[in-house]
Amino acid sequence: MSSISRLAAAAMVLCGVALPAMAQQQPAKAEDEVAYTPPMRGAPQRRIGGSSRGAETPLPSVFVLAPDHVGLTTAEQPSLYWYISGPTRVRVEVTLVEEKRVAPLVETPVAPLAGAGVQRLRLADLKVSLEREVEYQWTVSLVPDDRERSSDVISGGVIKRVAPPAGLQEKLAGASREARPRVLAAAGLWYDAIAELSELIEANPGDRVLREQRARLLEQVGLPDAAAADRR
Repeated sequence: MSSISRLAAAAMVLCGVALPAMAQQQPAKAEDEVAYTPPMRGAPQRRIGGSSRGAETPLPSVFVLAPDHVGLTTAEQPSLYWYISGPTRVRVEVTLVEEKRVAPLVETPVAPLAGAGVQRLRLADLKVSLEREVEYQWTVSLVPDDRERSSDVISGGVIKRVAPPAGLQEKLAGASREARPRVLAAAGLWYDAIAELSELIEANPGDRVLREQRARLLEQVGLPDAAAADRR
C-alpha cells in the first residue's frame, strides 16, 4: 500500500471513530420549540404583580408561572409553579380562591428556596381538587408584616380546569415523554405543559435543552425574569 493509500485509510478510520464521539459530546438540539397556543386571543389581562415596589428592606420579586390570561389545565389536582428571584426570610404564602367565593380553598405557608429558582405546590398534597369550567385565582405572597398586608409582594394568575380537547389523548399516547410538553402547549393547556416540562427538568437538572425550552415558553407569556434564570 502506498503512503497516500495508508494516509487515506487512516483518515477513514479516524473519521469513523472521532465523528460519532464528537456527536455524543454535543448537546441535543431542541428540534421543536415548545410553542404555546393561547386558548383565546385578546383575552383580558389576569396575571398580576411581582415586584417589591421599592420596599425599605428590598424583597425578592416573585412571579407565578402563568399566562396573562386564564390558563387551562385538564388535571383535577394540578401543580402550581412560581419563580422567586432570591432568598428571603419573610413568610411565603400561597392562596387559591374559587371565583365568586370569598373564603380561600388554599391559604398555606410554603418554605422558600435558599436562593432564586422555581418552586411548586402540588394541590394533591393538600387534597384540593378543581371543578371543571370554574376559574380559580391563585397568588403567591411575600408577607414581611402580618399587621400591614399592604406591604406584601404579590403575584397571581388564574387557572381553569377543562375537559381534554378532542384527539389529545391519542396524540399524547403516540408522543415521547420529551414531546409531551409540545403537544400540551399546542393544545393551549398552559399548566399541563409547564408541569410536564418542569418535571423533566427536575429529573434532568443539568439538561440545558430542557431549560432553554422552558425559558422560551416563559418568554411567550411575558415572563423574562424567570426565563433568564433558566438560562443561568
